Amino acid sequence: MKVTDIMTSEVDTCTPQASLQEVAAKMKEIDVGSIPVVDNDKLVGIITDRDIVVRGIAENISLDAAVSEILTENMVTGSKDMSVEDAAELMADNQIRRLPIVENDNVVGMVSLGDIVVKDKSYGNADIALDEVSEPAEPDK
Repeated sequence: MKVTDIMTSEVDTCTPQASLQEVAAKMKEIDVGSIPVVDNDKLVGIITDRDIVVRGIAENISLDAAVSEILTENMVTGSKDMSVEDAAELMADNQIRRLPIVENDNVVGMVSLGDIVVKDKSYGNADIALDEVSEPAEPDK
């Protein structure tokens, strides 16, 4: 099975100039945990709900600040022609829950861990992703 069979193909994006508040509101509205950041239709980063909390709020960054201040620039991406198994392994290896699918630096889709678990009935792929991505936290105390 290919990622195109399970990916979300209509992906909402934001610009690097969008404020943290705007992006958080958009995440709530469309019920997602990450939004790709594009500049002139090219993927330049990704912002997650965790980024907003850990890199933004916890660091006392203003909610009016641009997402460019805290976005992840060196993100892992996939391609339309990769298999779901390859996507699951890539996500597991990098301990990520969401994988932007790109073509010529343009976002053409998004695959989440949930997509793999719910839409791909070959449970081996779900196990691959879940085992590695969902490792228990080991907080420093």
